[in-house]
Amino acid sequence: MAFPNKGTGGSDMTQVSHETIVKAICEQVRSRAGRNSPARIRKAALSHFVPNPKEKDDLPKIDLSLLTRVLTIDEDARTCTAESGVSFSDLVKATLEKGLIPCTVPELKGITVGGAVSGCSIESMSYKLGGFHDSCLEYELVTGAGAAITCSPERNAELFHMLHGSYGTLGLITRAKFKLIPAKPYVKMTYEKHRSFSEFWRELRNHCNRADHDFIDAIIHSKDSFVICLGDMADEAPYTSNYDWLKIFYKSTNERTEDYLTTYDYFFRYDAECHWLTKTVPFMETLPARLLLGKMLLGSTNLIKWSKRVSPMMKLKKRPEVVVDVFIPSRRFEDFYRWYERDFDFYPLWIVPYRSPQLYPWINDSYAKGIDDTLFIDCAVYGKKNSRPDIDYSELLERKTIELNGLKTLISRNHFDEKTFWKVYDKPRYDKIKAQTDPSGVFMNLYDKFSPKHY
Repeated sequence: MAFPNKGTGGSDMTQVSHETIVKAICEQVRSRAGRNSPARIRKAALSHFVPNPKEKDDLPKIDLSLLTRVLTIDEDARTCTAESGVSFSDLVKATLEKGLIPCTVPELKGITVGGAVSGCSIESMSYKLGGFHDSCLEYELVTGAGAAITCSPERNAELFHMLHGSYGTLGLITRAKFKLIPAKPYVKMTYEKHRSFSEFWRELRNHCNRADHDFIDAIIHSKDSFVICLGDMADEAPYTSNYDWLKIFYKSTNERTEDYLTTYDYFFRYDAECHWLTKTVPFMETLPARLLLGKMLLGSTNLIKWSKRVSPMMKLKKRPEVVVDVFIPSRRFEDFYRWYERDFDFYPLWIVPYRSPQLYPWINDSYAKGIDDTLFIDCAVYGKKNSRPDIDYSELLERKTIELNGLKTLISRNHFDEKTFWKVYDKPRYDKIKAQTDPSGVFMNLYDKFSPKHY
């Protein structure tokens, strides 16, 4: 059974049941078994993997593009059940109508529920509520054998806890049930300015320990400009700012002392620039360019589309810019930053504290002992040029992260050899679950999917 690709699930498909769509996906997966060539997926939303100009995306696709619906919102229980392809933009709109929001909302409009689980998405609520996956109660997934199964902390528990951070290599998430929390219509922002790292780090730790705001993140603008961004939900606002077009959010944090945004606009305050990737095309930060081209070029979806269109030109570069998040145990963050300031020297640097309720079960036990922390500092590096012949900054950052027992998102350039990779990740545990859910290798192995050989 197969359906035509309707993109976001057009109106003529709204009566097709979730179960019918999942049945069709199961049949697609079963047709791939035994072919000895792993399949990729096709979804309605754009992939947020960092574009790789050397990768050939010619593997067969399993079509998940119809999984774009919010299925139920239980206001009393404060839970939501949604298909994996629902974007967070659509999800937040739906839950806000009920006065509720997800516990964690990733910062780009097009990130999907399934993508947030597979890639362990976090944001400014994560310092006290964890990642999006930490709010999940149940997953439905299609295994490599073409079977639809559910898992939760009570049912298939080991699979449930291994699924986040598996990037679609253990099965295809088709539905997730997750917690919601009460929301207010506005967010008041307060920008706390510091001139030294020591003062900034002390106050950021204090805020995290006190849990005294609804949202906490930070931006380091330069070696002497540190801003802690404190957000609190509010019932009323004397004014609201919007950063979808002419204004640039990350710059505003250095220019203002406070601000008000609607709750929806707060969640996606970084989307127009796709963080600050527009900074790599300097004219796109000018008012005339934004007036003329902003509606066509700004926003993560537009920017990702354009990056794919110009990908042939990227082959002319020796290396792409560094675009990556690294998670540093808080006890090693000062060591990391002192190195970063001296040897990496790239700003703005986005800082997101993330308290993990428990260390990921897919981390190698020996490596986990070296982490010895549950508070991580996500350091998001977006757009550092990487053309020096003597230094590959992407590899340099990866090596430093491993040295400090940190974790690196895999949706970027990777340099791990296999031994180093499985020093961080728990190969026996991963292989055990992989053998249960994908015995025929319909989906790629985690290391193979992100291996440096693809670069």
